Amino acid sequence: MEEELSYVAVTFKAKTFSTHEKPTDMEIIYDEVKTVEQEQSLDKRPEETEKLRKARPCSALTWTVAGLVLVCAVLVSVVFVLVHSVKQQRRDNVKLTEEKLQLWTERAALERRTEELSRDRDRLTWTMGVILDYDSFPVSALCPDRVCKSCLDGWVLFQSKCYLFTKSEYHSGWKDWERSREDCSRRNADLVAIDSEEEQEFINNHTEEYRDKNHGYWIGLTKDTWGSWTWADGRNLTVTYWIPQQTDYVSCALSQPSADPLANWYRTGCDMRNRWICETKALIKPD
Repeated sequence: MEEELSYVAVTFKAKTFSTHEKPTDMEIIYDEVKTVEQEQSLDKRPEETEKLRKARPCSALTWTVAGLVLVCAVLVSVVFVLVHSVKQQRRDNVKLTEEKLQLWTERAALERRTEELSRDRDRLTWTMGVILDYDSFPVSALCPDRVCKSCLDGWVLFQSKCYLFTKSEYHSGWKDWERSREDCSRRNADLVAIDSEEEQEFINNHTEEYRDKNHGYWIGLTKDTWGSWTWADGRNLTVTYWIPQQTDYVSCALSQPSADPLANWYRTGCDMRNRWICETKALIKPD
């Protein structure tokens, strides 16, 4: 700890002499004596005080500026880190989005491929079922040059079935209901069974009037042993398109092209000779 220096002013009062007396050499009179250190101190105090007064604000300003610079440096560092972090996050998000998009694309492609394979499996299963229904599968007729088609030549494809509409112009080419069914059976088919309005309209569009309005095309509708109308292949009768006001003592049915398309089933005797319609499953199931 520095010692504090005290300055003392020493004042000597002059001795009064008479006009006839002279002071000796040792009797030097000082009006006021001050030490050299005191004078120097007195001379320096104002300067030091001024310097201190000026220095203190300068020091505070310096520290303030230094603090601001430090804060700015820290803020710049934080901003830099945040910007870098945001950029990195954006890059990660873009990369993640691209990866997700790629995964979604691959997933969609796999789903499409799975659906295609499922359809192919269903078609193959369908085709195998059709082939197994044949006692002797007509490879050359249905698969010429090893490329299979849905129906034989002369048959018409509708939905998943093939239809044959006989077209003989002469009485000798017509058959009764039983022989018509036998002809369909030889073709690995049966007389048509109609299950919907769309099928009814399709059949009506592919038949034509011939000879007279009483003639038509045999369909697979007949009475069973209990007297109920049913399809020859055992399918239930779900829809009916009977011509109104008919007698019900006969056992077979025709589709008459001359009648209303949605009311052209005609009850008649099974021995009448007519054209007929055969129906079978298509070899290839449509999509």
